Amino acid sequence: MGVKIVESNFNHPDDFRDAFMLKGPLAKEGYDWWWHSFTARNAKTNEEKAFYIEFFTINPALGGDYPVFGQIDMEKGSNRKPSYLMINVGTWGEDAAQLHRFFGWNQVNIKDEVPFLISADECFCSETRTLGRVTVTEEDVSLHPEWLSDAGSMVWDLTIDKQIAFNVGYGASKALREMDVFQMFWHAQGMKTAYSGTIFWNGEKYTVEPENCYGYADKNWGSDFTSPWVWLSSNNLTSKLTGKKLENSVFDIGGGKPKVGPKELPRKLLSAFWYEGTPYEFNFSKFWTLTKTKFKCKETRTKIVWRVVQETPIAKMQTEVVCAKKDMLKIRYEAPDGSFRHKNLWNGGNGVGSIKLYKKKISVKNKWKWELVDEIEARNVGCEYGEFKE
Repeated sequence: MGVKIVESNFNHPDDFRDAFMLKGPLAKEGYDWWWHSFTARNAKTNEEKAFYIEFFTINPALGGDYPVFGQIDMEKGSNRKPSYLMINVGTWGEDAAQLHRFFGWNQVNIKDEVPFLISADECFCSETRTLGRVTVTEEDVSLHPEWLSDAGSMVWDLTIDKQIAFNVGYGASKALREMDVFQMFWHAQGMKTAYSGTIFWNGEKYTVEPENCYGYADKNWGSDFTSPWVWLSSNNLTSKLTGKKLENSVFDIGGGKPKVGPKELPRKLLSAFWYEGTPYEFNFSKFWTLTKTKFKCKETRTKIVWRVVQETPIAKMQTEVVCAKKDMLKIRYEAPDGSFRHKNLWNGGNGVGSIKLYKKKISVKNKWKWELVDEIEARNVGCEYGEFKE
């Protein structure tokens, strides 16, 4: 007789965690963003291409009619911190690029109540739809290094259907949010999300369809970024044991070195695997689950490799993901204090990997052993790794 997996409630959407968080102290030294990533197809060639869309907010109480940048010498000299809404969009692959468009806070409309809604000029994002336009010319890039942007153009209009959530539970509870206990909070309202609509990337049309977009949606907020920074997620999963596509499955791993006040918690990750309707969770913030984690991220000349092993007394998950650097970009963020420390934050949407999922079972000799639930191939893996480097 096998051990029964205790059902977790991590697949629980929470509009309050997905709401705008920059109030109180975080309004003057904090960031909050909504991230969306997915795969589209070229309308002419049907070739796959992965994209992302992010609405990034920082230090709203310090803003005005125009965006304030922390990377301008004049602004640094005046000790002003960055303050703006940044629309950050881009793609991965051979032509990987990130495009940044900025708005001063007086140009931004944001809803304080739930569900969230944010808009500025042509750009809009809510729980169910996003649309917008970002155009950055080569001249813009040359004249405005403080934008930390590449050149290019993207126009989009997408509907959003968030289907499976990763609610990390106590670690981002209302009480801990109000006390700003963690330096960086995380909530995945749609670790499996179905997008549909159209994108124009540098004038080329792409279509996004729910059945093969492999979409993802989450948010982070806090007063600074973690280092190391680790993220892995995919819902394009196939069983190696049966050869069947896992249509009701998704995994999500995130974390690094969480900071609680001045204290760092070394090498901690949160993860969840929704396996064909059965939840498996490995969450250090739920201390009663006795979660153990080991992970290693390796950077070579041509690729990034993630290896993660997590287990509780009743379940274990072994994950290995690889992404070629030529298919990635180094994503660029200013921190709320105006610094630019994450200069080597590798970010991709085309990772590939393998997952082994186990559960604890009693053997015929009345001894506990690990039973393989499935070995899974993962494709279109969203992935991220970076550490501060002086």
